[in-house]
Amino acid sequence: MSNNVRTYTPKERNMYLLGMAGQNMIYNIIGTGLYFYFQSVIFIPAIAISIFMAVARVWDAINDPMMGTFVDKTNSKWGKCRPYLLFSPALILVITILTFCNGIYSSSNSTATNTLIVGWAAVSYILWGMCYTVGDIPLWGVTSRMTEVEKDRASILSLARIAAGLGSGLVLLTITPVSQALGKALEGTVHSTTKSQQYGFIIVAAVLALVGCGLFQLTGIFVRERVSSTEQKFGFIDNFKIMWGNKPFRKQLISGILRSPIQILLSVAMTLVSYYYGNYFGNYMLYMIILGGGIFGGQFIAMALVPKLIEKYEKTKLFIGSTIISAVPFALIYPIYKIAPEDLDKPFWLVVLLIVFAFAGAGMGALNVLQSVMIADAVDYEEYHKGFRPDGVFFSGQSFITKLSSGISSIIQGIGYSIVGFSGDNVNLCNEALRAGASFKTDFAPYAAMMFFLCSIPPAIGLFLSIIPIKNYGMTDDEHRSMLETLVARRNQKEEQ
Repeated sequence: MSNNVRTYTPKERNMYLLGMAGQNMIYNIIGTGLYFYFQSVIFIPAIAISIFMAVARVWDAINDPMMGTFVDKTNSKWGKCRPYLLFSPALILVITILTFCNGIYSSSNSTATNTLIVGWAAVSYILWGMCYTVGDIPLWGVTSRMTEVEKDRASILSLARIAAGLGSGLVLLTITPVSQALGKALEGTVHSTTKSQQYGFIIVAAVLALVGCGLFQLTGIFVRERVSSTEQKFGFIDNFKIMWGNKPFRKQLISGILRSPIQILLSVAMTLVSYYYGNYFGNYMLYMIILGGGIFGGQFIAMALVPKLIEKYEKTKLFIGSTIISAVPFALIYPIYKIAPEDLDKPFWLVVLLIVFAFAGAGMGALNVLQSVMIADAVDYEEYHKGFRPDGVFFSGQSFITKLSSGISSIIQGIGYSIVGFSGDNVNLCNEALRAGASFKTDFAPYAAMMFFLCSIPPAIGLFLSIIPIKNYGMTDDEHRSMLETLVARRNQKEEQ
């Protein structure tokens, strides 16, 4: 490493990646486990879930840029991002556990009890989103301050997405099946299936949250900010203008919102596998490993390849190509179900779905890395043209895209489930019927069809639409490299003065 080029050490990189894995464990405890818990364990109506998740996302439209503004205005001895990375994990740990501990385990089905359950779920979920933002924006924003070497930045962002995927995958494969298994083990003590399932989820969520936040804490302790800050500060309204005025960032923001339905897979997949392949109370871990292995395997391979591909191909072309690679297999999931609605657990169709999910995952993985890299490039673009480096505000846009996508997905999912009646007490009745020997594939075929539809058609449409803004992106890779060289020279000249 040249004395004039600032970048991270291997130890800092490794601690950052462990923190990223832990932070994404937390996200998926909520994104995967909590939705299933709300819907299939405490039986909150689907529309109610959609409404308060949508409200949370509307608030994020204000909260995320606000947090980004706080980060950009921070000037401490630890830097801009590290102060938040030091104290936020403990706060997130507490509120993550509280989202499951609604404190109401009455067998009463009164209006007052149901209102309290929904109220606690809504308030705790919104508070969780606010606390998560405090750690999420600095976690991504610090990458553009750890190094000014484009290759190193692309590398750590690619590895970060892989680490995030590993953390997500660990939770996806464990939280629901382990919680259900623990719930069954507790039935003899609790003497209630519903209560034992609640306790199972609370215990498993608490353990996973403790591990995730412990790993997340490592980032704040070990990571260092090496790229100097600018003295210029902007207010909340000014930062909105900056975000919208930066053409590459604006295009990324619009594209990310358009492909929001891709997040449906995250919240529906666990429910789909649990019911379709496990009949809810059966063993579905093998199918989780096969299908989840396809998605995550495709993601990890693509994320590992992106840094090398970026060196050879234009990022916008890679972005469009990755989008198509993901959109086509998503579009095939529902037709495959319609062809063999009761046979998708047979070896042939499992292989077909494995291949489909692998390609869908590969496209998603590449898009995730490219989005982070291109947002970091947009920060360079802003510093080059305006002399101000809005890391926090711009990476708040990435956080906003993620959470808005989750909100839009929950609305689509809630509407879909309400159409077929998979909501509230009907879910409880479905569970009781399955426990008594009913078949989800045949006796509840409309529910299964809706789950496969939600995992397929809305994501495919969103992905194809998301290509449109990227066609006229506003910055080529050659232009960015020239900008980055100029910025490095400026910083070195400033330090020499």
